[in-house]
Amino acid sequence: MRRRTEMLVLLICLVIVTTSFASTVTYDHRAIVIDGKRRVLISGSIHYPRSTPEMWPDLIQKSKDGGLDVIETYVFWNLHEPVRNQYNFEGRNDLVKFVKLVAEAGLYVHLRIGPYVCAEWNYGGFPLWLHFIPGIKFRTDNEPFKAEMQRFTAKIVELMKQEKLYASQGGPIILSQIENEYGNIDSAYGAAAKPYIKWAAGMAISLDTGVPWVMCQQSDAPDPIINTCNGFYCDQFTPNSNKKPKMWTENWSGCCFPVSNFYQFLITSRHIPNARFLSFGGTVPYRPVEDLAFAVARFFQRGGTFQNYYMYHGGTNFDRTTGGPFIATSYDYDAPIDEYGQVRQPKWGHLRDVHKAIKLCEEALIATDPKISSLGPNLEAAVYKTGSGGCSAFLANIDTKSDATVNFNGNSYHLPAWSVSILPDCKNEVLNTAKVNSMSVIPSFMHESLNTNADSIDSIGSGWSWINEPVGISKASAFNKLGLLEQINTTADKSDYLWYSLSMNIKGDEPFLQDGSQTVLHVESLGHGLHAFINGKLAGSRTGNSNNAKVKVDIPITVVPGKNTIDLLSLTVGLQCRYVIYNRYNSVYVSSNWRHICQNYGAFFDLSGAGVTGPVKLNGLSNGSSIDLSSQQWTYQVGLKGEDSGLPSGSSSEWVSQPALPKNQPLIWYKTNFDAPTGNDPVALDFMGMGKGEAWINGQSIGRYWPAYIASNSGCTDSCDYRGPYSANKCRKNCGKPSQQLYHVPRSWLKPSGNILVLFEEMGGDPTQLAFATRKMGSLCSHVSDSHPLPMDMWGLDSKTRRASNPTLSLSCPSPNQVISSIKFASFGTPLGTCGSFSHGRCSSAKAHSIVQKVCVGSTSCSIDVSTKTLGDPCKGVKKSLAVEVSCA
Repeated sequence: MRRRTEMLVLLICLVIVTTSFASTVTYDHRAIVIDGKRRVLISGSIHYPRSTPEMWPDLIQKSKDGGLDVIETYVFWNLHEPVRNQYNFEGRNDLVKFVKLVAEAGLYVHLRIGPYVCAEWNYGGFPLWLHFIPGIKFRTDNEPFKAEMQRFTAKIVELMKQEKLYASQGGPIILSQIENEYGNIDSAYGAAAKPYIKWAAGMAISLDTGVPWVMCQQSDAPDPIINTCNGFYCDQFTPNSNKKPKMWTENWSGCCFPVSNFYQFLITSRHIPNARFLSFGGTVPYRPVEDLAFAVARFFQRGGTFQNYYMYHGGTNFDRTTGGPFIATSYDYDAPIDEYGQVRQPKWGHLRDVHKAIKLCEEALIATDPKISSLGPNLEAAVYKTGSGGCSAFLANIDTKSDATVNFNGNSYHLPAWSVSILPDCKNEVLNTAKVNSMSVIPSFMHESLNTNADSIDSIGSGWSWINEPVGISKASAFNKLGLLEQINTTADKSDYLWYSLSMNIKGDEPFLQDGSQTVLHVESLGHGLHAFINGKLAGSRTGNSNNAKVKVDIPITVVPGKNTIDLLSLTVGLQCRYVIYNRYNSVYVSSNWRHICQNYGAFFDLSGAGVTGPVKLNGLSNGSSIDLSSQQWTYQVGLKGEDSGLPSGSSSEWVSQPALPKNQPLIWYKTNFDAPTGNDPVALDFMGMGKGEAWINGQSIGRYWPAYIASNSGCTDSCDYRGPYSANKCRKNCGKPSQQLYHVPRSWLKPSGNILVLFEEMGGDPTQLAFATRKMGSLCSHVSDSHPLPMDMWGLDSKTRRASNPTLSLSCPSPNQVISSIKFASFGTPLGTCGSFSHGRCSSAKAHSIVQKVCVGSTSCSIDVSTKTLGDPCKGVKKSLAVEVSCA
């Protein structure tokens, strides 16, 4: 027994020693080089604070199962140093834990320190206290800024070194990034830009991490910093030195920059569109997997060896972390792993197959540069050959409409429009990006009541209790100032809200009161929203939008002789935005003139403001009289009384519990106790019936909600043609509906019972309409033609077996304790439609349904040969396909 124990201890020691060997990470003109070997690396972005520590292991494992080698994340300065020199690396901010979990899964890490991150994150990741340092100017050759940037960057590097997380120490971090997309806007900083970038590069190198540093979108990145590409397509990107590899740090998996006329825009490159990820008031963008796969394959076809999906899992903007203005709480991003941590099919599965196909070519890809030749108009071949005679090829059809048949190396290949075929041996096609062989999944949300605990002492009758938020000034910390103050400088973003209050006496002979005429309150604000109260009553509201955050409003009001009070509640909805211009399908052009438009992306974003900056006037409707109130003495209150009173935690003795629950009124706090939905399925709250506000579960904020903001009725289509340059204008959904209706509640935040939900409702709503929605799997589908390549797993078979094999349709229930319970649809021939709406075409085999039923029902997974031998031949001489939709139970 003792000897066995000693052997076990020795084995553990050997494992520890083996896994702690340091790696040498360098690069050459072809690739990142790890321990002397060039590597083809597939990466994906997962931002640790946009999920929970409990979700991290599963997200990382699903990323690995999807074919990733690297996890890429930003480092969020404002999370880690909310107060200068006071750090937070706990909970969702536990960067070390996240990096270690990635290492445990056997994956590498790319740590994008920045420390400016953009990321649609509040204030671009900068802490607000940075703004108040005397003499500071962000992201330029400014000594106060450089000192703070270096201090935080060094802090993160030292933290990683202490935990031995760099590859040079035996850890997983093989790359780091300094600055972020600065080259898009550096011209606005004039002569100070180049010295700043040179300083940033030198500062990063001096930290001696032992791994390469990169700068994305920085064409003049100084050696040895690697400059990299961000965009929808980076196949035409060329590094600024022939000694550096071709790297793609952001392949946008689903976000979106809509323009009114994309092709006109390609010609002019002068239109500045508003970037919409998922914005309150916007429709939902998505990117077809065929186009995303095409972009990936084209990048590797033309010499790339490192590619990263932004995002691979987008997650959720909890608390007030979302940037904007007006970016929604969901950061789902149409990513391969959705907001709830579930794989999105067919996107995840098809990209997994693309990764497998590319890895089959790795030996040839790292051996040499591609030899590119034309196969005809819009047709291209790229060939890689090894010194030992190995060969891999990519065949591309970049035509946006027409399929083509090409001859290559004596063989014929069918190339759909806007597709790439991958031939690992320069002969056999293992995958075509337009031929999706992965199953589709239609998710569904099962609704159930909130199940409030009506027996609780504070939940009499309706199960809800409430507290009214006072209108106007209610806190002792309020202060007076002459004139109108800018909001961000006043609140330091401690709250979304700032009260502007003015008391005035109106004499009976004022023109405003003559003949009973009404008065108009005129207010101008830098944004993002405004509620005006006259004598304690709501008179009117107005919000900006993601195109223009500014507010300009004229509100008819009635004043009375004597004292009148004007209370303006100004609000912000995130402190970031972003504008990008495309002038070709494969390149990016960005205007440097963003500072006049954009609040937080681009040059000088920190100088843009918010709040009521005036003028504020009273205008008589009938007599033309006017009073400018802008320069009078206003009283200011930062934030809400309820925020200071701890209402988000639910702990207060002031909650009112009566059968008559006040509904549809502004400025009210609601609270209830509830039981968690049973099971382990992901959970969301359906906020239909509410207006706008913020929600807390057991004291943790799930973010801002705003279901009352309805998206435009135009711009959506039932389907999206993946062919041609991606523009989110052609791939939009959810028109005429709330931009976001469901809000993710992490399971780890819930107890089986006794949970506390607190809402601050700003506009007015009915909390009794709230419901839980658990994410279920609806249908599984697959649609495979007889011309599809064989499944990737068959590549290892001998050539004779492969020739005798057929394309295969495969289905698999997402949970191991589920089986296929029913066949909703099965047709072999010329089926029409998409998952959830399949229909029989003019040609359909009578045997298909019974064959699929026999093979699949009762099994966790099943596979069916797509061939006339298996399914019969209902129409000879016609290309056929098999479409199947099933349910699992």
